[in-house]
Amino acid sequence: MKRMIDIKRMADMKGRIDMNIIDGGVTAAKGFSAYGLRAGIKNNDKKDMAIVISEKPCAAAGTFTTNVVKAAPVKWDYKVVNESEYAQAIVVNSGVANACTGEEGYGYCKDMAKAVADTFSLKEDSVLVASTGVIGKQLPMDIITAGIKAFAGKPENTREAARLAAEAIMTTDTKSKEVAVTFDIDGVTVTIGGMCKGSGMIHPNMATMLGFVTTDIDIEDGLLKKALKEIVNDTFNMISVDGDTSTNDSVLLLANGMSGNAKITKEDDNYLKFKEALMYVNRELAKKIAGDGEGATCLFEVQVVGAESKEQAVTLSKSIVTSSLTKTAIFGHDANWGRILCAMGYSGAQFDPEKVDIYFESENGKLKIVEDGTSTGYSEEEATKILSSEHVKAIADVKMGNYEATAYGCDLTFDYVKINADYRS
Repeated sequence: MKRMIDIKRMADMKGRIDMNIIDGGVTAAKGFSAYGLRAGIKNNDKKDMAIVISEKPCAAAGTFTTNVVKAAPVKWDYKVVNESEYAQAIVVNSGVANACTGEEGYGYCKDMAKAVADTFSLKEDSVLVASTGVIGKQLPMDIITAGIKAFAGKPENTREAARLAAEAIMTTDTKSKEVAVTFDIDGVTVTIGGMCKGSGMIHPNMATMLGFVTTDIDIEDGLLKKALKEIVNDTFNMISVDGDTSTNDSVLLLANGMSGNAKITKEDDNYLKFKEALMYVNRELAKKIAGDGEGATCLFEVQVVGAESKEQAVTLSKSIVTSSLTKTAIFGHDANWGRILCAMGYSGAQFDPEKVDIYFESENGKLKIVEDGTSTGYSEEEATKILSSEHVKAIADVKMGNYEATAYGCDLTFDYVKINADYRS
């Protein structure tokens, strides 16, 4: 049973969308079932395989890593999304990334898809495959095949099933990550739900992260692809944990049309409503990844305002959020604003540093620390209080125009090094 927990009103370009934020994940939309279990890929007692299945064939969209070194599942999914008639299932394993594994690794993607197709009477080329974990190891296909067979009769359209699936795709994540919303199209309720994983090896350019979004909207395939492609630039491409762009980054979006809305075939008001809701889901998932960065103690949000172009705002916000010195200052609750201004200065974007204002903000208050490029003489004690929060925001106003952009990251802590120093063990 879906439980409404909040209502958020968001404006689109032509009106307002009433969007209900609900407690749910990939099973929130009609016709989608999921499950997560332990197959035994990992040398521990954690779940390591998940599956998502639609009752009906789906329009599919996907965005993938820009890393030249692409994992086998990325290549397989790109082919399914762009060449198959439709998609209907996603199978995911954690523990082994199936990256840098050559033709053998790609063949294992086909084997995984075939095993799912055989188990659930689907078409092989309608099955999407994802893997996450250690790079360079071949998948233990005997274990994975047995795990897929163990899914038989298990997927359910329940909240618990979605939660199990979200837990099964985790690697160094400390918490599962899910979001779901409903909204109205001409009197018909449409639902979007999603789950993702990611904690390390996260950097803009499809920042190892995986995202899976399901919706029961009826929409033309090309418009679905267009919406996801545009939205990713302002969501998953605006997060960074450590500056490493993964070999496996993928976001997959399935739409089965089971809500019963009149099919969206053009970029009208209904398309904009869908796009706005999809933007919210993707942004919230992206923020959950950034806030759960390996070893992190807080989500670090950077908003650049007053820019002369969107590109300038994006460049500046990303430069600040990826600055190692800024990230360590945030960890130390130190309002070392010079590091922020420095990161802006080497970003490649042109601006006048003597016109920049900088603020820090959190649930503990908001404080202007820089005005026109120099200190405001702020209280260090108050600044430390604001920075001692699980969600810290830095705002930089360059006073050049009306454009803005927001990037998401986290602080850089001792534990990040500890986690990654012995990741393979």
